[in-house]
This record gives sequence, C-alpha cells and structure tokens, in this order.
Amino acid sequence: MAGNTYSDALAASQEWTADSGALPIHAYDQAETMLGAGTLGMELAGQAPAATRVLASVGGGGLLAGIAAWFAGRAQVVGVEPEGAPTLTAAMRAGRPVDAEAGSVAVDSLAPRRVGELTFAIIRQNAAQVLLVDDDAILRTQQLLWETLRVVAEPGGCAALAALVSGRCEPAPGESVAVVISGANTTAVDLGPGTGSANG
Repeated sequence: MAGNTYSDALAASQEWTADSGALPIHAYDQAETMLGAGTLGMELAGQAPAATRVLASVGGGGLLAGIAAWFAGRAQVVGVEPEGAPTLTAAMRAGRPVDAEAGSVAVDSLAPRRVGELTFAIIRQNAAQVLLVDDDAILRTQQLLWETLRVVAEPGGCAALAALVSGRCEPAPGESVAVVISGANTTAVDLGPGTGSANG
C-alpha cells in the first residue's frame, strides 16, 4: 500500500515488481484486464438483449474498453466520468492520452490522471461518446441507489447512472438503456440521516 492516488500506487507497484520479479497486472491498460471486462459486456448482452445504449463509468478505461469491444457497433457504448477527473474527455480532445485533473468524490476509482494507451485506442474506435457528470449528481445517485434498491455503490460506480439521473444522458422515447454499476471502494458509507451505514 503506497501513496494517495492511483498514480502513486502504480509507481510503487512498478518499482516493487522490478525489484521482486513479480508478475505485473495493470488495473486497466493491459489486454487481459480488458478481456475480463469484455466478459461483463457479454453477460450484459445476455441479460439485456434489447439495450441499444450501454453506459459505464470510465477512469483508466479498462472496463469501458472491454465493454465497447464486445458490443462493437451492436449498441452505443457511452463512457461517463466525473468533471473533476476528465481523463477520457481530455484524451478525446487531444487525440491521445494526456494528463488530466485527478479530483472528485470518485477519486478512488476514476481518477488515474490519464487514460491508458491501449484502452484509448479501443474506446476511440468502439465507444459512441463520453459524458461528464458533477460530484453532486454522483452523490445524489449514490443515495438514490440506496434508498430505492438498497444497493451500496462507491461514487465511481454511480457515475454512469448519474448521467441518466442528472439528465446528461437523455434516452429516446422507448429506448432501452443498460447501466453498469461497478466498484468495491466503499466501507461504512454514510448515506444520510436515518439510513445508518452499510458496508459493501
């Protein structure tokens, strides 16, 4: 365990693997990681075959790249990221991965500072668009998930649904939209007065 950001932890892990000879497994910018995420796309297609649009949160891009590669034109795949950590948005504007802000309430999972080189190439080819949501929308969505479904999700996992809740994504009448809620960076979450806390 090292550092306060993903970039700090990545640097520490790279140093450790170089010294120890351990097998490095990148959190997002590695073929095997994206292939694993692609299996989520496959399962989602089976569970929601009518979906014409799929929303997923994006940080480094591994999850979104895997899902986008699986659907590859069969459904519109949309990445959603916090305004305070616009890694994919910055890369799309620049035409390549570049450093971006690394803030927001979703910093634990969606703020690696830059999208991956491998993930960016796949996302640019297969994803329809990227949307930004603010922290208030993410937190409102986190509470909504708890109050309506009793689902405890980390802020990063709520970003994709926040695009719908906030109106940043407006489905066409009758359109079927699938939303990926993912992540495990939540413990003893306080979801407001009277709700107590829940561990996830």
